[in-house]
Amino acid sequence: MRSWAAMVAVPLALEAALGGGPASAQDTSQVIDLPAGYGALNQDQISILFTAGDLQVRFLPLDERAIRMVGKDAYASLHGLVVSRQAQIDSATQDAGISTPGLALVSFFALRRDARFDPQNLSLLYRNQYYRPAAIIPLTVNFSSHQLHLREQASAIYVFELALPIFEEFDVDYAGTESTAWKDIVPVILRERSRILSRYQASQTDSAGRKP
Repeated sequence: MRSWAAMVAVPLALEAALGGGPASAQDTSQVIDLPAGYGALNQDQISILFTAGDLQVRFLPLDERAIRMVGKDAYASLHGLVVSRQAQIDSATQDAGISTPGLALVSFFALRRDARFDPQNLSLLYRNQYYRPAAIIPLTVNFSSHQLHLREQASAIYVFELALPIFEEFDVDYAGTESTAWKDIVPVILRERSRILSRYQASQTDSAGRKP
């Protein structure tokens, strides 16, 4: 399967770094207090990947608080993907009456010939409540066919009515197959969060020390 960085690569300059303090594991606000360009994780480390029948399903949050955990090139690709579809995202959220949407890059990969998929069958389970997508924005031309050849992939941006709770546990369900993998990702991103702040502070100290 092609790498995610290759699949969504969009050239884009990194945003200016922002300072801020650490968040608790229960922080689900939309405050972005991490600098961009200091992450060191790869996209697999912030993705949920599971098998459901004839399909492999991949769920990657496009929340800025999550994608700032990955390396510079991966961040530029994922951030650029959202920017390139911002008009469609804004239109979808406005139509659905959503103020703080949750965005995710979802892909279906065929493990068998003529594998069928139903995009609407994917949902989030958070605090004992299921959330189906409020809107789906296709990224690949084959997404609307709902059928894939062997080893073919279809991708879309999913828009949910709630901001993704990336610092808490949530599950992803597809057609009755549920993944609880995010609970293992939470400690990874919390550790990386602390490391990013340390890297940023060190870089600021170094810059100050080099001034005449």
